[in-house]
Amino acid sequence: MTRISRRGLLTTGAAAGVLAASGMPLRAQAKKGGRLRAGLSGANTSDSWDSRTHSDLYMIACAQGAVFDSLTEVAADGSLKGELAESWEASADAKTWTFNLRQGVTFHNGKAFGAEDVIESLQMHVAEGAKSAAQPIVETITEMKKITDHQVQFTLAAGNADFPYLLSDYHILMFPAGQIEEAIQKGIGTGLYQVQSFEPGVRMVATRVPSHYKGDSAGYFDEIEYIAINDNTARMNALMTGQVDTINRIDFKTESLLRANPMIRIQEVTGNQQYTFPMLTNVAPFDDVNVRRALKFAINRQEMVDKILLGHGRVGNDTPIGPANQYFAADMEQTTYDPDKAKFYLKEAGMTSLDIDLSASNAAFEGAVDAAQLYQASAKAAGININLIQEPADGYWSNVWLKKPFCACYWSGRATEDWMFATAYEEGVPWNDTQWGREDSERFQDLLVIARAELDSAKRREMYHEMQMILKDDGGVVLPMFANYVQAVNNKVANPEKVGNLWQMDNARMAERWWMA
Repeated sequence: MTRISRRGLLTTGAAAGVLAASGMPLRAQAKKGGRLRAGLSGANTSDSWDSRTHSDLYMIACAQGAVFDSLTEVAADGSLKGELAESWEASADAKTWTFNLRQGVTFHNGKAFGAEDVIESLQMHVAEGAKSAAQPIVETITEMKKITDHQVQFTLAAGNADFPYLLSDYHILMFPAGQIEEAIQKGIGTGLYQVQSFEPGVRMVATRVPSHYKGDSAGYFDEIEYIAINDNTARMNALMTGQVDTINRIDFKTESLLRANPMIRIQEVTGNQQYTFPMLTNVAPFDDVNVRRALKFAINRQEMVDKILLGHGRVGNDTPIGPANQYFAADMEQTTYDPDKAKFYLKEAGMTSLDIDLSASNAAFEGAVDAAQLYQASAKAAGININLIQEPADGYWSNVWLKKPFCACYWSGRATEDWMFATAYEEGVPWNDTQWGREDSERFQDLLVIARAELDSAKRREMYHEMQMILKDDGGVVLPMFANYVQAVNNKVANPEKVGNLWQMDNARMAERWWMA
């Protein structure tokens, strides 16, 4: 076996065990007690404890952030550490991975955690009829083998240097073997907090588990209450009036009101969160690359950063690899607003004008409807007539995204390039929201497989840069902007100096990492 290092972030072997056992360094003022009340967007009445279906912040924070655990965890600084896995090691070709599991861990119903739980929890993502966003990750495993009660080995179809990172995916939670249906019904995990009540799309209350395996290094609140508040104005009011202690996704237009309140502070974190307009490349007229190129030149990206983000972000270039990624192609030529170029590509498509529908809701991202209106206005100069359809917020992700040919969307990004591409751009994966595949670019799909198994960082960089170029020019996503995570916290709640930027709200782990001041 050999240890695989990726920018010093992928910790393997004994070092991972030391880091995981010691936990993050405690700040002097961290203390136990109190109740965290969070007002969070991204909730749906169809929410459940089935992690295969989780798609937005509310359930990510409830599940992986509180009630359940994964094998690995992305720390606030972007490094990888063990959660239910203490350490791991790989074969020289990165095809065989052996994980040593933490001992002495129990589920909330008293069942001991072990290798069989890991295997069954992974198998549920590839079970017949299962609809899981983690299916592309798990189906690359050709064999899962229990070596001992606390050691499990995975054999992959092809080498993957990022495999331990992938097991931190918020869909891949650990459930008790033989009791998975019950655990989904009741919310039975190994997390720091045990469910007391759960009303889908409304509220979750959980209390800290005594004598948890993470000890005193995490999970300081006695109780947490997560309230679903999808409406932005209501969420801001709940914080201003003291009904909640923290909220995600503040409204930039009324940010000044929060900043004027001496009891509230703003957290702003730069990451890979991206606001997008995906189009289905297998549906006319978006199956024509020239139409897609016309739409890329018909959007005023800087205007969106200025007016929608109010400067809290940066211009995007139609590729999901962001400034927080290792192989971000910062030197790639920027696509800019150019109505004449858009007209040129329409002409190449045999058109003098184009009439299309664009579905949007602020459930996609805060300001999505306004962003769609800006797009509508800028595209008109290129002869592109966008009919804006304002969709209801509830059910947007189940009724519009992946179904309507052109819509608004957001992605949190992923910690590695392959993780992002494999989740949303690999042919046939469930969350490929443009249906991008070999018919669009055989070269892209080939590079995706080759780069995944390449251990030479310089070679990987070249391949990932080429893949970003392909998406910029030919892809089915218009990605006009990367948005900072901007959230607000009452001063009654304290947090470490470093806040995670993989997901909102400290990687959705505020219940684990924050405390009462």
